[in-house]
Amino acid sequence: MRKRSTPYLLIAPFFLIFFLFMIYPIFNSLYLSFTAAEGSTSTWIGLENFKNVLTDSLFWHSLWNTTVILLVQVPLMLFLAFLLAAAVNQENIKGRGIFRLAIFMPVLIDLVTYSIVFSLLFNEQFGVLNFILHLFHVPGIHWLQDSFWAKATIIVAITWRWTGYNAIILLAGLQTIPASMYEAADIDGASAADKLFRITLPLLKPIFLFCAIMSIIGTLQLFTEPFLLTNGGPNNATETPVMYIYQYAFQSFHFGYASAAAYVLTAIIAILSYCQIRMSQGGEF
Repeated sequence: MRKRSTPYLLIAPFFLIFFLFMIYPIFNSLYLSFTAAEGSTSTWIGLENFKNVLTDSLFWHSLWNTTVILLVQVPLMLFLAFLLAAAVNQENIKGRGIFRLAIFMPVLIDLVTYSIVFSLLFNEQFGVLNFILHLFHVPGIHWLQDSFWAKATIIVAITWRWTGYNAIILLAGLQTIPASMYEAADIDGASAADKLFRITLPLLKPIFLFCAIMSIIGTLQLFTEPFLLTNGGPNNATETPVMYIYQYAFQSFHFGYASAAAYVLTAIIAILSYCQIRMSQGGEF
């Protein structure tokens, strides 16, 4: 019995921690979503929280803000990532390992740290960008106080951080394409554009799909950058669903309502994940 029970005793701490910090919070928040939980008190109210979330214009506004950001940021990021991956994949480049590390470095930087650095770069009074504009006698831009430029600042920050990550994934995909296919295309007299659109991009389609879906899901969970850079402003122009949930949970302490909003967002992400699984199986629904 001792020999049989020893392995289970060794893995028991993992399952205990997993249950306490993963399984229990999930089911507890599900219960809270059906209650009017404020502080330590809770009252069962059924689907009222979900009804209020789905009819709250601010929630949909925050979701729209995130949608606008991802519609611009994700295609731009994937385009830049592909250019970086194609450049690093060239055989005549020396020190490719160093370039790969440099491309991937932004991902290793802490979210809070790089967000604070970007807040300093885009500061209206003493930021580097406005200082450069003043050197050319160009009026400074209200980067974090204007709705358009606030979104643009967040897009730039996210793109800087995650482009290298996706470039490494695309680089791995490029390296799986057999060189013989390009050699055969050269023999047939194919141009560089022909090889790009008839060989490279079609074979990279599953990789692009994976990167796009994961980037969309990550953008829907956006919190740190808008929270530290703009705090959701100006006039909720950069409010995100996770910020919306955070405000109700940890500023207003309406845990039941926040839990319902979190599950609505989870449902949206689950639908996108389902689409990813379906599209990865041949690219069709």
